[in-house]
Amino acid sequence: ISGYHFSTRPVLAENTNTKREQGRKAQLGNISAAQAVAGIVRTTLGPRAMLKMILDPMGGIVLTNDGNAILREIDVSHPAAKSMIELSRTQDEEVGDGTTSVIVLAGEMLTVAKPFLEENMHPRTVVMSYIKALDTALETLDEIATEVDPEDEKAMLNVIRTCLGTKYVRRFGDLICNIAIQAVRRVTITEMKTKVVDIKRYIRVEKIPGGFLEESKVLNGIAISKDIVNPNMRRKIVNPRIILLDSPLEYKKGESQTNMEFTKDMDFEMALKMEEAYIKKLCDDIIAMKPTVVCTEKGVSDYAQHFLIQAGISVLRRLRKLDNVRIARAVGATIINDPADLKEEHVGKGCGLFEIRKIGDDYFTFFEECKNPKACTVMLRGAGKDVLNEIERNLQDAMHVARQLVCDPRIIPGGGASEMAIASALIKKAKTIKSTQQRPFEALASAFEIIPRTLMENCGSKVIRVMTELRAKHADGKETTWGVDGNSGKVVDVETLKIVEPISVKAQTIKTAIESSCMLLRIDDIVSGLAAKEQ
Repeated sequence: ISGYHFSTRPVLAENTNTKREQGRKAQLGNISAAQAVAGIVRTTLGPRAMLKMILDPMGGIVLTNDGNAILREIDVSHPAAKSMIELSRTQDEEVGDGTTSVIVLAGEMLTVAKPFLEENMHPRTVVMSYIKALDTALETLDEIATEVDPEDEKAMLNVIRTCLGTKYVRRFGDLICNIAIQAVRRVTITEMKTKVVDIKRYIRVEKIPGGFLEESKVLNGIAISKDIVNPNMRRKIVNPRIILLDSPLEYKKGESQTNMEFTKDMDFEMALKMEEAYIKKLCDDIIAMKPTVVCTEKGVSDYAQHFLIQAGISVLRRLRKLDNVRIARAVGATIINDPADLKEEHVGKGCGLFEIRKIGDDYFTFFEECKNPKACTVMLRGAGKDVLNEIERNLQDAMHVARQLVCDPRIIPGGGASEMAIASALIKKAKTIKSTQQRPFEALASAFEIIPRTLMENCGSKVIRVMTELRAKHADGKETTWGVDGNSGKVVDVETLKIVEPISVKAQTIKTAIESSCMLLRIDDIVSGLAAKEQ
């Protein structure tokens, strides 16, 4: 035995179809993938942004400069690129704006880490200095932030104008800005001394092709694309009494196939009579409350319609759950499961007008002139489907920004000014660090400059000259409001141009970018299992 030499190297049993990258190669591969993703959306940053046209798998066309909408449609196979695309989605869900900035910033943060990895610096050292820099960056944001009054229309408009200044709808003036502010104010409620704004559930955007964009508006109530179930019902009711149900007004159907056996010839008639008696009881319970409109999420049988028409009640059936919830919030009704449980307080009386109108080819039901609606519908009109989809994406961004301002009413200068302020703060802080973490710390400061630099590149100015001028302004740390005018590419005081952003959007962008770059830098082994047929 002593003559044999046993190897202590571990044996890794792997599927022969897997592809594996290890060590430095994996790290540099991740950085290249991140750079490629950032390169896709880099030209879509700023007011002089270019648009991207993407053909989706269904053959539809997506025409946008919204970072998240572009990356959502792109199919990538590299795991690090997938992770980058996920950042944009997170940013969109959390704060609604800054989806392009976060990708560009994260890509640059990984690019500046590349030389350190090539010099064989341990990735952990780079990651530690990045995490330290994150605290400094967030402290700097707090220092340069100023508070505004969310009730002040002008201050809100300035922030939303900045958000929409890079988008397709900016050519239509303040129309979309005002719609966003109105819609968000309408659904804001105060719970436990904090303001809650639920855009996803309580603001519905109805896109109706045709008409002019100027006809778009926020309704003082709800509109849904439904018609009444029977032409004999009333199509216009002033001050309606509304009952909302989530149970069917028809005989209960079996879950699967139901068999009934009859022994006597009268049994079938009896079964029909029992069905009719059951439906009549449901209708009597509803009619007893004297409603004029009944909405249900399930079906309504012809027999039930007969009784409800006689009582002068208009009926909408098969509503979506969310639509029902919105109507409940707008008119002050409660959704009831069993008509037998109905009480006077469950009836919605907060609506001034129930009317069905035809817009384009579709019929829409309007619950309008509500007293204090805490849910609303935004009607968007426009030339075609692609244009309307882009306007809706822009409106969603604007509403999210308005929501961020209502929840945290602090603003910071835009146009790359806050990034330059963070960069100069990091350079100052780097001088106090004595360990090997100093160099990555300084490199991260230069990574923040990518935002103003990209703004300059996208409007075709002389990047090196303007960048030097901007660095000089921020060198002493006092001129924190100087940034880049995205239209002319010149250095300006962005406060005079009213280019401002909510602090929560910028803080989220920086946190997401730094944390994701730290995560990608710590990967040293990638195993991607490919099926034999895919190879």
